[in-house]
Amino acid sequence: MSADGRLSRGTKRTFIVLLVVILVLAALPVLSVAASSILASTYGCTVHEGFSNPCMIAGEDRGGMLYSMFVMGWLGLISLPFGMAALIAWTVALMIAVIRARKKANLA
Repeated sequence: MSADGRLSRGTKRTFIVLLVVILVLAALPVLSVAASSILASTYGCTVHEGFSNPCMIAGEDRGGMLYSMFVMGWLGLISLPFGMAALIAWTVALMIAVIRARKKANLA
């Protein structure tokens, strides 16, 4: 932390990296569903949660892969609440770091 009450460059970088990691990990199941839906619609295939449908992509049946990607969306029921909790913890940690930096600057 610098003497003028601002966070140091390394601390800022750490908070930014943590924010990106939290957001990406929380959103991965949703992104998987979106990617499988886009691929299926691009190649004229049907994808749903019931069972795997055949889907020819680049000469191979990728229906099983698309089905797995689509069903991964159910993990969002776990990852999104944990991501929200991690985001709240991240915000609290950032606020504490900023308050400490300002107090340290006022004491100097």
